[in-house]
Amino acid sequence: MHTKLRYGIIGCGGIARGLYLPSIQKLEDAEITAFCDSAPEKAEKLNNEFCGGRGKVFSCYRELIKEDLDAVFVLTPNNSHCEISTAALLAGKHVMCEKPMAINYAEAKTMIAARNESKKLLTIGYQNRFRPDSLYLKAECDSGVLGEIYFAKATALRRRAVPAWGVFLDEKTQGGGPLIDIGTHALDLTLYMMNNYEPVYAAGTVYHKLNKDTDTGNDWGHWDPDKFTVEDSAFGFVVMKNGATIIVQSSWALNITEIREAVTTLCGTKAGADMPKARELIINGVKNGRQYTIKPDFNTGISQGNEADIETRIFTDAIRGKGELCVLPEQAAVVTRILEGIYIAAKTGKPYFFSED
Repeated sequence: MHTKLRYGIIGCGGIARGLYLPSIQKLEDAEITAFCDSAPEKAEKLNNEFCGGRGKVFSCYRELIKEDLDAVFVLTPNNSHCEISTAALLAGKHVMCEKPMAINYAEAKTMIAARNESKKLLTIGYQNRFRPDSLYLKAECDSGVLGEIYFAKATALRRRAVPAWGVFLDEKTQGGGPLIDIGTHALDLTLYMMNNYEPVYAAGTVYHKLNKDTDTGNDWGHWDPDKFTVEDSAFGFVVMKNGATIIVQSSWALNITEIREAVTTLCGTKAGADMPKARELIINGVKNGRQYTIKPDFNTGISQGNEADIETRIFTDAIRGKGELCVLPEQAAVVTRILEGIYIAAKTGKPYFFSED
């Protein structure tokens, strides 16, 4: 292993620039040495911006994974996550793959098989686990403050914030719309808090109600109705093996005023918890015959850095054998499995039982 870990970036879009590259730059024991994008000018631009032009630039990921790298970050459209991650693992690289893990459960299992064969690390980019409210709530859940969590809501609802750029609106490339894009974060957070990864069946509804709107009022500019092939909203109802129920709510464009994204609501036998929005938390219960609420102050205490900083630090430490991964691929595969089940249930009009996959 090198004195500094050598990282390669596959997919040089907004996630690379805005999320991972700034965090990798903060690491003293890692460096970025290779960039890849099907549009090589994007890779060259990030090479100049974050690496002073010293890195190597590629237009094909198969060439990049031949390089002397310790790990790669797979930050490409959803339908390529499995192909690229599997190839990188079998080429001897550790892999951090952007969420969702894959577009279906079969591909997620293929990635895990490659991890097992290669003996390399594989983790998925569910960085909302590392928000201060998430870290606090996870500690409460693990210590039993909430008791048995038997009902939850995974919420990712926007009013008019459709990502109108890139391939977000293309079903073939992305595998879906808000459910697989932002609903995936809320569902991951919910399952993680519950520590419950055994779904029995799912029901779901998927809507294409606003796709053809031309007077959009969209936060990020008008979308092209002809290219908006994914759903604008999707909702799911999931029953777990222990009897717990999870409601999944996701939308890029819903006529609401209460906007909540990547948050969870948990109801347990001893207490409950609600995230009104990211970085806010209310815990409720009964003590000494009185109802109570607790609102932790996340402006106090020592900051561990932003979510991406923590995520890349955990990944780097795990590669060096100094700690364990937080986001396990087996957990992320269940998120993908449930999302796929909701889509199938919506398409068939009947509950989908996970024994079928």
